[in-house]
Amino acid sequence: MSGAQLNILVVDDEPAIRRLLVTGLGTQGYRVTGAATGGEALAAVAAEPPDLVLLDLGLPDLGGQDLLRRWRDSGLEAPVVVLSSRTDEAGIVEALDLGADDYVTKPFGMNELVARIRVALRHRLQTQGERPLFRLGDLSVDLVRRIVRLGEEEVKLSPKEYDILRLLIQHAGKVLTHAFIMQKVWGHAQDVQHLRVFVRQLRQKLRDDPEQPRYIRTETGVGYRLKAPD
Repeated sequence: MSGAQLNILVVDDEPAIRRLLVTGLGTQGYRVTGAATGGEALAAVAAEPPDLVLLDLGLPDLGGQDLLRRWRDSGLEAPVVVLSSRTDEAGIVEALDLGADDYVTKPFGMNELVARIRVALRHRLQTQGERPLFRLGDLSVDLVRRIVRLGEEEVKLSPKEYDILRLLIQHAGKVLTHAFIMQKVWGHAQDVQHLRVFVRQLRQKLRDDPEQPRYIRTETGVGYRLKAPD
């Protein structure tokens, strides 16, 4: 996806971060605007809804979570990628549950950030129309007939294992929190360990090494992410 005409709003109270992102993302062909406070961010979105938001959670006036809640309640569909410190695990989980699409912890590399931006933009397009056949490496999933294969070999999954895999496929490239997965699959909260058992079984059947995952990546303390197809 080309970024030539896409507008990214950077919401961060650190001038150095805003300058870095305006310059770095500008070289990638994006049009970038900056906001130092929650108030400035609200005004910027009202003036011109962005194609994507990079949002720091620690703002001096409104919290990033408050901004997210307001934007999602008002119908803003643009992907939101959270910028956060490595120690703010709880804040990241809350932001994802409120509708953030991904997160990047500071300090981050520009290549990593650009890759996450592209995945978030692609994911938003994919959710508008689910593809009947999903392919990722040797893994193929027929979402109509509920058939899972590794190469030519059919993989037998339990109903809950398949539900978890299908949910990850629907949001390929996006990190899903434990709470989100449990609510969608079971309809109510579960012990996180219960979910981990099912994910471990799913990985075993897909021959997916959690230490070097080909498919399902663990986001420690947050949830899981299925690798996005190239």
